[in-house]
Amino acid sequence: MNRQINYNLERKLRQYTIADLMKYIVFGQGAVYLLMYIWPTLGYRLYSMITLSRTAILRGQIWRLVTFVFAPPNSSPIFILFSLYFYYMIGSALERRWGKVRFNLFYLVGVLGAILTALITGYAGNTYLNLSLFLAFAAMFPNEEVLLFMILPIKMKYLALLDVVIYLREFIVGGASARVAIILCLLNVWLFLGGDLMQTLRRESQYWRTRYNFRKAMRK
Repeated sequence: MNRQINYNLERKLRQYTIADLMKYIVFGQGAVYLLMYIWPTLGYRLYSMITLSRTAILRGQIWRLVTFVFAPPNSSPIFILFSLYFYYMIGSALERRWGKVRFNLFYLVGVLGAILTALITGYAGNTYLNLSLFLAFAAMFPNEEVLLFMILPIKMKYLALLDVVIYLREFIVGGASARVAIILCLLNVWLFLGGDLMQTLRRESQYWRTRYNFRKAMRK
C-alpha cells in the first residue's frame, strides 16, 4: 500500500520536477563566479542581489528565495572548477539513484531550510545546502573514492565523518545562528537519509570494533 501511495505521489509530482537539476544549479553558480572574476564590480553587485537576506526579502526582493542557490562557493579559479564538477557529479548520482522526483524534493527541503534560517537569523547561504548533498552522497555511496587535494584517494564515508565532526564542533561552540542554520539546512538529510546514516554508522562501528578485538587477540 505504501509503495502504491509513493508511486501515485511521484506520478503526480513528476510534471513539476526538473530533470538534471544540478546541471542548471552548477551552470548558474559558474556563470556568477565568472562574472565576479572578469567584471568584479558588476559580479559582486549581482552576488549581493541574489543572496538570502531577511531585510531584502521583506522589502519585496522575493527572487532571493530562489536565486541564492546560484551563489558560487568562495574558492580560487582553479578549485572552483573542481568544486562545481564535484557537486554536479554527486547531485547527478543521487538523481540517478533516487529519480528526479525524490531528488527534487530532497533539494527543495534543503532550500526551505535555508529560507527559514534566513527568516529567523537574518541571513543564510547555500553552504549547508551543498553540504547536505555531500552527506547524502556519502550515505548512499560510502565506499566511493575521491582524490583528496587531487592526489590522495579517500573514501567518501571518511570525508563525511570529518565534515560531521567539524560541524558538530561548530554546533557546540557556535552561536544560536549557527545552530539554527545547521539544524534547518540539514533537515533534508535526516528526513530522507536518517535510516541510511544510522545504518552506515552502525556498520562502521561494528567493523572497527571487530578489527580492534582481532588485533587485541593477536597481541595476546
